[in-house]
Amino acid sequence: MALRSILVKDYMAKALITFTPDSDVLDAVHALVSNRIAGAPVVDSAGNLVGMLSELDCMKVALDAGYHGHWGGPVSDFMTADVQTVDADMSIVDLAQVFIDSNFRRFPVVDGNRLIGQVSRRDVLRALGEISKG
Repeated sequence: MALRSILVKDYMAKALITFTPDSDVLDAVHALVSNRIAGAPVVDSAGNLVGMLSELDCMKVALDAGYHGHWGGPVSDFMTADVQTVDADMSIVDLAQVFIDSNFRRFPVVDGNRLIGQVSRRDVLRALGEISKG
């Protein structure tokens, strides 16, 4: 099987930890740390992607607490709302190029605006490893 014929949907994670915009950011930080993940999608009540909350976004929580004495708040105050996404039918090879051209470690996978999964750099490497073994 050719690597170009492998699609994002073949390797994306489907069981995701997600947050809502009104989730408490300190609870979200705890979830990221306890699940050993570096970020998670933020979805509305209909499952539409509205943002991403990353470890870097969570550094703002520490700054707010340290400089202003504000402890927490809703995820919507800290998340990145302008999120680059990928399509489930994108080739893994094309996705590899997207990763090379960006600094992101993972991308949400959407159908329309509805979150259906997430794909990471490691997923691309996993596809390469499985294909190379024949």
